[in-house]
Amino acid sequence: MKFERNNRTDEELLTIHQALVTPRLIEEKMLILLRQGKISKWFSGIGQEAISVGAALALEKEEYILPMHRNLGVFTTRGVPFQKLFSQFQGKMNGFTKGRDRSFHFGTQDYNIVGMISHLGPQMGIADGIALSHLLRKEEKVSLVFTGDGGTSEGDFHEAVNVASVWKLPVVFVIENNGYGLSTPSREQFNFDSFVVKGPAYGMEAYSVEGNSILEVLNELEPLVEDIRKNPRPVIFEAKTFRMRGHEEASGTKYVPKELMEKWAKKDPVKGYESFLIKEGVCTNDEIGEIRKSIQKEINEAVKEAFEEEIIHADTETELADVYFPYEQKVIAPAGKKTVSRRFVDAISDGLNESMEKFPDLVLMGQDIADYGGVFKITEGFIEKFGKERVRNTPLCESAIIGTGLGLSISGMKAMVEMQFADFVTEGFNQIINNLAKIHYRWGQNADVVVRMPTGAGVGAGPFHSQSNEAWFFHTPGLKIVYPSNPEDAKGLLNAAIEDPNPYLYFEHKALYRSLTEDIPEGYYTTEIGKAAICKEGSDLTIVTYGMGVHWALQSANQSKYAIEVVDLRTLLPWDKETVKASVQKTGRVIVLHEDCLTGGIGAEISAWISEYWFESLDAPVYRLASLDTPVPFAADLEKNFLPNERLESTIKKALEY
Repeated sequence: MKFERNNRTDEELLTIHQALVTPRLIEEKMLILLRQGKISKWFSGIGQEAISVGAALALEKEEYILPMHRNLGVFTTRGVPFQKLFSQFQGKMNGFTKGRDRSFHFGTQDYNIVGMISHLGPQMGIADGIALSHLLRKEEKVSLVFTGDGGTSEGDFHEAVNVASVWKLPVVFVIENNGYGLSTPSREQFNFDSFVVKGPAYGMEAYSVEGNSILEVLNELEPLVEDIRKNPRPVIFEAKTFRMRGHEEASGTKYVPKELMEKWAKKDPVKGYESFLIKEGVCTNDEIGEIRKSIQKEINEAVKEAFEEEIIHADTETELADVYFPYEQKVIAPAGKKTVSRRFVDAISDGLNESMEKFPDLVLMGQDIADYGGVFKITEGFIEKFGKERVRNTPLCESAIIGTGLGLSISGMKAMVEMQFADFVTEGFNQIINNLAKIHYRWGQNADVVVRMPTGAGVGAGPFHSQSNEAWFFHTPGLKIVYPSNPEDAKGLLNAAIEDPNPYLYFEHKALYRSLTEDIPEGYYTTEIGKAAICKEGSDLTIVTYGMGVHWALQSANQSKYAIEVVDLRTLLPWDKETVKASVQKTGRVIVLHEDCLTGGIGAEISAWISEYWFESLDAPVYRLASLDTPVPFAADLEKNFLPNERLESTIKKALEY
């Protein structure tokens, strides 16, 4: 291994040594505790410390780093207190996740670290978003994100690198190439020797270094990062290294040839650097021993303090309260009584327009939304008013773009991500379910992202442009879901969702875009989140519904000789139990109607809740009415048969005659 000091003073070299040896000594302590049964699991980074420490030293402390589970050196070099780290490892309240997540699955704004989730790839899109915030604010900063050689096989790697290249984002993608993805060797993961071949394919620079030499990492990375700050662009930075222990301790290393272990043992990054220091006359072996003893003493004291902390005792109220970022909505009423006639599609456009004016840090992202104005023309004319920096066409990279939205939020900005069709959200599902939804509960970071979802059937668009998929997300704690049925709510709910610093899915029915017009308040206003609306009062039967179902229900109610009450939920998560309860107690008969398929739909939860808590108020069973349990068909007669509206009259009759 090469160690070139590059005019560094002895003091600087010793500072680097302290940073390098600290994670190694912590790891050695953790392995002892693991064998003693005092911690439950450990993902070792022994043999790879030079990369983590080098990256942390190369960046300014206010620049974000996104580490993986072998990057303990990032946390220690950033100065995270040992006791707090050990509390995290033990699942104590003093840890960063209050016992809710393990080892390095956390972040901290205090140290500008954004932790990983187990899926390996999604953090790269987040790094894009943080870098985008630097670009938009004209800050001379970079973001740096880690992945392993195995993680580059994930689609998230391709998406994030591609977006970064197209947008010229100041991101350093550090690939720790340690030869194995758990037990699978590199030759079974990819068909090349070095990741530098990836650079030209993405139109970006790529570098490869000896990852076990702390000075080589620093000598390459420091000037590169400094240049990226001045000339923003992404780079791939491969660090060749080797993992000297198992993927995690239980898996062992029996799958690694003995000669390979012996080869890399000779390249130990800590021992190699210490030998260099002694050879250079920077310090003696005895002085190194004293440095180690001092750090070990600090580690032992912090471990003792962490073990003395009280074991967590669950408090249900606290657990539920931490699912969302604390936010109390202040409903904004229209400034005056003046109204304007707007189609459903226009109301959404107005909401985006007014929110862009109200929040200068709001960024809109989506496929074809800039010059083209989106496939439904909702953002037509926006780039002339707000510019292409804030109204951004994106590559076909749903996962990376949702991750980018989260990265913007971590940097204190707001993001709206448009799915061209709600069906396409499957490409970004992981980011929504596991990052946006869980990040506040895990480590207190809010996700100020709204995902717009053009949804619904009845337009002859077939199985992949017509799905109602709101129930996929209804089951996920941490998300909020709104689904307007009319232009006034379309604007008010969108404005409210953008105001709220929590993550939202905003469903908008395509068939209502240009078929529904009404007078709505002029100017900026918001609609109350979590509050249903009584669209038509009645005393004989309640229909609880939302979206297109509201119009089906109103049509039947207006034609019926019975007094049918129509409840428009408007917000699906959290849904308005009080309004539903009051209507159930008033009528005693209920139909829950939605366009989504029947099995596992939102109606099942509402029906179960009514039956469980308000059974004695019922004069008949709760009836569910929904689309067939098939994909959405294309042919007009098949689609008509699929949808539930023509079965509504018979269901009403059944409920009233029971």
